[in-house]
Amino acid sequence: MTDVSEWLKVESLDLEAQGVAHNSEGKVVFIEGALPGEEVQVSVGRKKNNWEQAALVAMRRESSQRVRPVCPHFGLHAGACGGCKMQHLHPGAQVAVKQRVLEDNLWHLGKVKAESLLRPIEGPATGYRYRARLSVRYVPKKGHVLVGFHERKSRYIADMQVCKVLPERVSDMLMPLRELVGSMEARDRLPQIELAIGDSSGVQVIALVLRHLEPLSAGDVDKLRAFAAEYGVQWWLQPKGPETVHLLDTGGPELAYTLPEFGVVMPFKPTDFTQVNHHINTVLVGRALRLLGVQPQERIIDWFCGLGNFTLPLATQAREVLGIEGSEALVQRSRENAERNGLSHKASFVARNLFDMTPQLLAADGNADRWLVDPPREGAFALAKALADLVQDPSLAPGYVPPKRIVYVSCNPATLARDAGLLVNVAGYRCVNAGAVNMFPHTAHVESIAVFER
Repeated sequence: MTDVSEWLKVESLDLEAQGVAHNSEGKVVFIEGALPGEEVQVSVGRKKNNWEQAALVAMRRESSQRVRPVCPHFGLHAGACGGCKMQHLHPGAQVAVKQRVLEDNLWHLGKVKAESLLRPIEGPATGYRYRARLSVRYVPKKGHVLVGFHERKSRYIADMQVCKVLPERVSDMLMPLRELVGSMEARDRLPQIELAIGDSSGVQVIALVLRHLEPLSAGDVDKLRAFAAEYGVQWWLQPKGPETVHLLDTGGPELAYTLPEFGVVMPFKPTDFTQVNHHINTVLVGRALRLLGVQPQERIIDWFCGLGNFTLPLATQAREVLGIEGSEALVQRSRENAERNGLSHKASFVARNLFDMTPQLLAADGNADRWLVDPPREGAFALAKALADLVQDPSLAPGYVPPKRIVYVSCNPATLARDAGLLVNVAGYRCVNAGAVNMFPHTAHVESIAVFER
């Protein structure tokens, strides 16, 4: 076991933003709050045969990348907010850590090495979260309401008065929201407020979805309306599941985001999946399409297309784009968005279970010159395996021609690496580029993009 007086040299950072060191016995020690290059003393909490979990006690050498956290609620102290993990590390160094995680995953899990690394996509490190799920809890003993993220490693809600990763207008609403909920009759039956922000036509629309476990009284509805008028927000109500979400009052501005490079406007509901970081999403879509290199005569397939975030921009460049998505409801929304943007003649959509893909089902959607793949955290294993099977045994679908280029946008480097291993080592593709995308500054979340070519 690590002696409390032993000085440890921190070698690297893991994905939970813990410093990684080795003690005098050679055992790995994970240290909360420590950064690479620092020399620290620790107090050990958990002990296993091969590793120890420890807390930082003293430091005699500080990293040049250590910075003062921007938020007063960040830290290792009791009650600290658990929404961010890396505010003590310079944002540029955070990106370098994520790039290294991507490279390590590709090699160790997929035996894949990108031929060249893309410059990471970065953006503002504060005020970037245009989506958030805020927990709400009335605490009778304290006589007040908490609204925010959970505390570090706790089911309790942090006593947040500001939040630096939320836009300033929303951060400034945290205390008024606490007062609002505290004044409502249903205050102990309101577990969650979900935030979604649109930025269409230069107008920022802030939508707040209130989850309520019982019908709201007329008095509570009046209070919501007064808050909306004072703070310039629109309330959506959610009495049960996501399908029950509806506007409290119709006739307000449309909730939508824009992709100005492609002249596309994307209306959405506040519970639809859209990217948390609009700035990064705009840059990411542009880079993905440039990497894909679409030609006007080509047919493209966009797998896991969602609302058409990539499909509609692709339709401005290609002869034809097919968007494929697991949810029938999202497919219908995609069709509406294509029509809204005058792209219905070039973009079509179908619903498929993409986690139950076979070579025959893959071939049934036809040949495509290029693919864009943007799966959830589970990745696209069934899709990659079906493609690999078709390459290995063309008799499974005579006449099928694999795409010549694939751009894969990932929110989980481990599943990207697994799928990349299939594409490169079985299906015969080269991984020509890969790079990190800092969609979530200050968190351990790693978004990335990779390009595969036959």
